[in-house]
Amino acid sequence: MTVETLGIDIAKNVFQLHGVNHHGSVVLKRRVMRDQLLDIIAQVERCTIVVEACTGAFCWARKFEALGHRVKIISPQYVKPFVRRQKNDGNDAEAICTAARQPHIPLVPKKTVEQQDIQALHRARQRMVNHRTAVVSQIRGLLLDRGFAMAKSITRARRLIPEFLSDLKNDLTPMAREAIAELYDLMRDLDRRIGLFDQKIDRVFHSSEPCQRIAKIKGVGPKTATAIVAAIGDGAEFKNGRHLAAWVGLVPRQFSSGDRTTLMGISKRGNQHLRSLLVHGARGDVLLAAQPLQHNADLLFRRVLPAGLTSDVLQHSFCRHFARPGFLFHLRSLRLR
Repeated sequence: MTVETLGIDIAKNVFQLHGVNHHGSVVLKRRVMRDQLLDIIAQVERCTIVVEACTGAFCWARKFEALGHRVKIISPQYVKPFVRRQKNDGNDAEAICTAARQPHIPLVPKKTVEQQDIQALHRARQRMVNHRTAVVSQIRGLLLDRGFAMAKSITRARRLIPEFLSDLKNDLTPMAREAIAELYDLMRDLDRRIGLFDQKIDRVFHSSEPCQRIAKIKGVGPKTATAIVAAIGDGAEFKNGRHLAAWVGLVPRQFSSGDRTTLMGISKRGNQHLRSLLVHGARGDVLLAAQPLQHNADLLFRRVLPAGLTSDVLQHSFCRHFARPGFLFHLRSLRLR
């Protein structure tokens, strides 16, 4: 039994295997439990194993590679068109195997344990930020019900909420004051926790040579640099910088037909957290564009500012320009040493 491509539908406890030979004929079709999977894969001759990008995919990819197999990870959006008939584990595994044999199917960059550690820091921090935003929004709503208007700003919230709580002559009742005070204490605790994650990310940044090299690009700081390394590693999965910009979702959406080409707003595909960090970095450079030239990238703004483009267009344009060549150059220079 010679398996050339083995598609595996990953789950929590039950895994479906679908293997084909070089002719595309099915030679392996099996359903196995979690504790049996590695033993069965070890008995299969070295082949290409394909899995969908999902929770646990990177961990299993490392284990399969340790057994000598080549592993590909495919995004579910490229697998779905090949699912025939009803959706079940067998059809999903077959679709994964079929999709992997198609030419020009883009692969998901594999992550090391270190990359996943950095990603865990970013996701945990973002969870705290989202929680803090929800708490501040609730405080703002409660205060507005009592006639106190507060602008949307975490800085203003830190300054105004204590003033409202400490003013015993305002219209806040004791019960409402206690409830808002508890929420304010929660907000301060989240501030402290976010600060701890910031310190951990900074330590990772200062101890990582790839992060240090990426930070040489204008508009990139510790959070953006560590997020880039966590997301793409050395960038080996990307053919060129244009593919990276498209993967992050910074290229325009197309709605074209025949001789008519229609470009719309950015596609917003891919890693939303990474894209937001890149846009924030570009926004800072847009604000500094009126200052004397300090970097070659400033020439981009000098060309487009007279065209009357909006600041959002400028930010996304600059994101594409420094995401395309810069990141891959600095990451691949480390890989080629």
